[in-house]
Amino acid sequence: MTTWHWVRHGPTHEKTFVGWRDVPADLSDQRQLARLSAHLPQDALLMSSDLIRSTATADAIGAGTRTRLPHHSGLREFNFGIWDGMGFDAVAARDPELSRTFWEAPGDVTAPEGESWNMAASRVNTVVDQMNAAHPHAHIIAVAHFGVILTQVQRALGVTPYKALSHKIDNLSVTTLKHEGGHWQAEAINHLP
Repeated sequence: MTTWHWVRHGPTHEKTFVGWRDVPADLSDQRQLARLSAHLPQDALLMSSDLIRSTATADAIGAGTRTRLPHHSGLREFNFGIWDGMGFDAVAARDPELSRTFWEAPGDVTAPEGESWNMAASRVNTVVDQMNAAHPHAHIIAVAHFGVILTQVQRALGVTPYKALSHKIDNLSVTTLKHEGGHWQAEAINHLP
């Protein structure tokens, strides 16, 4: 069984869409980071998205006996295209129907010059499937993003993207999902140690 411990990176304090833009995380709450690190298995493999908010969070919790794997661009947040860096009101004003459909009927709806839920999920699933095959009995800590984690919640629960979006994924939370023989199980979603 491969056990995934998905950690959402530290807060960015951005009030805009943040996808592939490389913005830093606020990692000043050392006590929260220590609690998070203590909660996670010490013998786990540790990987992250290649965006700085994830790599820095992974570095902050990576002390101990964890084996650090290379950053992976396949674990990046959704590519919001031209919406990246825009406020939600500005996106709604620019693309009123598209922006509403993007969240209310996620799946094949694509952000302008970006990607859809299904495109992002396929990208993330590829990385996860490769890791499951390479490490069938490991604990893997993956520091990533809101959308990335929700694609895996969707997969584990066997629900629609819309239902997956109903789950809250807080910064520095842990979502634990287990994989064995092609079957998924959700153990915890949005746990705050």
